[in-house]
Amino acid sequence: MKRTRTVLAVPMLALATALTLSACGGSGGSGSDASSGSKTADDAKDKPKASAAPEKTADAAAELDRFVLSKSEVKGFTVREPAKGYVFATSQDQVKLDKPVCAPISYATNQLPLGSPQAHVTRVAAEVAGSATFTYITLTTYADGKAKNALAGLSKAIDSCGNGFTATSGKTASPHSSVTGESAPSPKGADESVAFRTTIKHQGVTHTLRTQAVRYGDKVALYYAVDAMAFTQSRPGNAKLATAVMAAQNGKLG
Repeated sequence: MKRTRTVLAVPMLALATALTLSACGGSGGSGSDASSGSKTADDAKDKPKASAAPEKTADAAAELDRFVLSKSEVKGFTVREPAKGYVFATSQDQVKLDKPVCAPISYATNQLPLGSPQAHVTRVAAEVAGSATFTYITLTTYADGKAKNALAGLSKAIDSCGNGFTATSGKTASPHSSVTGESAPSPKGADESVAFRTTIKHQGVTHTLRTQAVRYGDKVALYYAVDAMAFTQSRPGNAKLATAVMAAQNGKLG
């Protein structure tokens, strides 16, 4: 009898090990599937549709490489490409949900782009001082109007998924206990901002994770924070987004 393995935020636990041991990673990585991608349960009605073949151009990917934060651009932080071997899913296609409307939340908390982007790139920022809270940045560019639609889908998911949901990828399950919208003032120059927190229970301990999406025209900066060490130490986690990292990235977009 096959069993589904329950993993509470795969990238979080993996990064707790990968970054704690070596803080390794690379730089670079354009809008390819370095740590992202796309699909879900296509048979459900209210699931936001993800393009099977997103419009992607070399120019769009190159543009994101110019905009995304570099390794030492934020004082006190190191910014790197996430370890490729520790991801919940490499594309939206691999993600299945018990509540398809919640798909954008699963994507946002697993470094996958929202909607149907032209290109995307992901980085992870960690404090040089050794904090175990990591802030992921997924920077995405869209064809005209599609970025706004992507955030609309995320807002709908937040409103619809308060009681939580479960996402699976292969034999791995990622159950979220709750989803709660949070206030999200738009940074200077941004067109809109959406924020929320999710909770996950692991070995009887509750972990709070935070996410914020900020739109600048047809580009979206998606931020996601997790206290990875809290999982490994079996203590409650209450991750906060790194304001310095967000300010630096937003400043390059606004």
